[in-house]
Amino acid sequence: MSSVMPQPETAPIVACTVSRDVQNFDLLIEDMEEIMGESWGDLGFAEALAFFNQPEASAMEFIALAMDQEDEENLALMSEIISQAKAHDVRVILIAEDVTPAALHSLLRQGADEFVPYPLPEGELAQAISRIRQEEQTAPQPAESNGPQLRAGTNKNGAVIVVHGVAGGVGSTTMAVNLAWELATADKKAPPSVCLLDLDLQYGSVATFLDLPRREAVYEMLSDTESMDEEIFGQAMLTYEDRLNVLTAPTDMLPLDLLSAEDIERVLTIARSQFDYVVIDMPSTLVQWSETVLNQAHVYFALMELDMRSAQNTLRFKRALQSEDLPVEKLRYVLNRAPKFTDLSAKSRVKRMAESLSISIDLQLPDGGKPITQANDHGLPLANSAPKSPLRREIAKLAASIHDLKGDQAEAA
Repeated sequence: MSSVMPQPETAPIVACTVSRDVQNFDLLIEDMEEIMGESWGDLGFAEALAFFNQPEASAMEFIALAMDQEDEENLALMSEIISQAKAHDVRVILIAEDVTPAALHSLLRQGADEFVPYPLPEGELAQAISRIRQEEQTAPQPAESNGPQLRAGTNKNGAVIVVHGVAGGVGSTTMAVNLAWELATADKKAPPSVCLLDLDLQYGSVATFLDLPRREAVYEMLSDTESMDEEIFGQAMLTYEDRLNVLTAPTDMLPLDLLSAEDIERVLTIARSQFDYVVIDMPSTLVQWSETVLNQAHVYFALMELDMRSAQNTLRFKRALQSEDLPVEKLRYVLNRAPKFTDLSAKSRVKRMAESLSISIDLQLPDGGKPITQANDHGLPLANSAPKSPLRREIAKLAASIHDLKGDQAEAA
């Protein structure tokens, strides 16, 4: 076994174990020495993250991420290790001892390629390495981008639909994702082109809700919008089931002021030219480019719940826009997890809330319960995972009405 950091002068390092303490996994050491000889090294968790940015990482075939029950406290760190490994095209074999199924599921979804339990069954690690190498050899060469192929000169003048949660956890991303999907499938004969932009640069979870990878290309595009064209924009996007085009949040958590109003203007200009509908999932925080999005929006959904937190935030949100003389008439207030029709007491509270805020609650979405959380965790639109959900039906109705309205306007023009 080589020293803590791989030493390329002694042998070409093509694999590494990554663990809290590799001595806790003596069988792994034996198998790695038998299979890899001197062509492997060992790294701690923090060292692994630093190593991926070093030139030696380019020669790495795979890492064996070894963990036990104690390491579940550092699940976020190990998820980041897997993400960084995948970003640098390094395969991941997960070695786990006494780890809960939930933790394993989370790490496998994060992108781990193989799972081997510890203590290692006879020959299992060798088989996992063999499968990884075989997949690498037989995998078709990927195209430069699996996003949409956009063409310069197109001008669809797409409608911009914005979803903004006035507080955390009110369900804005759920609405944005499913509204975008329902619009993309609104017309079976002539499906409209739809793109979904996740502009929450810090906590955006559209990628999670659709089980899509986050890509470095997103940050590269957003950090230099002056040189962005249709091809670069398309390469930064991903396509979900050949129908919905998605610009995920960047891989890393970025400051919201990374983007200027001019950056957002350029992004929306290209998006509107290429797609019939542009659905935007906004951060709950107001930033310098929020005005740009509001001015571009055809409809701006402000999502809230029936609680004091949402009421206070809605009032502050409304006042902030009015103080800047922004087009508040574009706002459409949406009450998520609205009370049932038979709950007269709660219905009365909804009415009093709207009156006290001097707003009209234009849409009330029912509480979908656990199937909504399960759909999001599994990375599926409600139409695919819970098609009979009352929440899905309401969002589908909204999408149909928007599509019908756009069709009527096109005919009138």
